[in-house]
Amino acid sequence: MTTVEVLGTGCKKCVKTAEKISAAATELSLDVDVIKVTDPVKIMEYQVMSTPAVAVDGKLVHSGSIPEHDQIISWLTP
Repeated sequence: MTTVEVLGTGCKKCVKTAEKISAAATELSLDVDVIKVTDPVKIMEYQVMSTPAVAVDGKLVHSGSIPEHDQIISWLTP
């Protein structure tokens, strides 16, 4: 199972990012665990300066904006 962490304070952009990732996983019929991370200490562990940010299986792949659908698909498919 792929674990995707959405890093942010819970703002509208962070919520939208999590929704888009969940929708893409459903579209691809993938079992993806989407976790919203709001703890500033945990977010800083990824050295994120701008949210929303996304980490896939512990690796930061995006920060600073709502990701595009094609980007999300590329993170979820091998």
